[in-house]
Amino acid sequence: MSQPTILQTIVAHKRKEVAARQELVPVKLLESSLYFQSKPLSLRQYLLRENGSGLIAEFKRKSPSKGWINQYAPVERTTLGYMQAGAAGLSILTDGEFFGGKNEDLTTARRFNFCPILRKDFVVDEYQILEAKSIGADAVLLIAAVLTPEEIHTLGSLARSLGLEVLLEVHDGEELARSADADAVDLIGVNNRNLHDFSLSLDTSMELAAAIPSEFLKVSESGISTAAAIGQLREVGYQGFLLGEAFMRDARPERACAALVQEIAALPKAAVTF
Repeated sequence: MSQPTILQTIVAHKRKEVAARQELVPVKLLESSLYFQSKPLSLRQYLLRENGSGLIAEFKRKSPSKGWINQYAPVERTTLGYMQAGAAGLSILTDGEFFGGKNEDLTTARRFNFCPILRKDFVVDEYQILEAKSIGADAVLLIAAVLTPEEIHTLGSLARSLGLEVLLEVHDGEELARSADADAVDLIGVNNRNLHDFSLSLDTSMELAAAIPSEFLKVSESGISTAAAIGQLREVGYQGFLLGEAFMRDARPERACAALVQEIAALPKAAVTF
């Protein structure tokens, strides 16, 4: 019998974790949260702002492939620094077992920031959508590699009914073709990281760009570390760029973000025209 992939291991653990949380925190308690009644911000609109960086700056303490990246970075200082540096939005990892995050990280970021926040996690159940709303998220991630088209439609429709935007993550053309549901998805993110072996290649984004339908805002995720790479991705239609490790490897991630924003601003105009 073959060993499960990293992705399969994460998803199996997530299903057990969500079932346990549902026992501890019922839906009615989630719905009583301060944030459940608030109107979310639009990640799509922030990414489309004229002369903006297009960056979705991620707070990620560790990953299954790299181990601890930045165990002690403070959420408040880092995320506020990201926003002040010019990031269009934030991505907060809330998975604890594999990424060292927690729901409180997102709620802390929400208290100190006025930009959209993406809850980055492995969503497998409607409960997690309600939970995302209750902790202050503006958008949720759905991963095509772990969900059926029917699940994407159901989960995405629920998220949008709550005012949350949906970023659908794909890794190849097959996932894109079967999962791009305009009734349930707002943005499509191409993950340059293979979630089965965690290898990286920007070619994934470059090759899929033309296949993404025009109604979706295009986001490139993972493996981006330079303004030159962002310039190339912009030329083929990407308007959002999710970066995590490139910032979090620095002792002061927010400074690394500020430096990249300055480099993006200096890109030739031809490279930033969509």
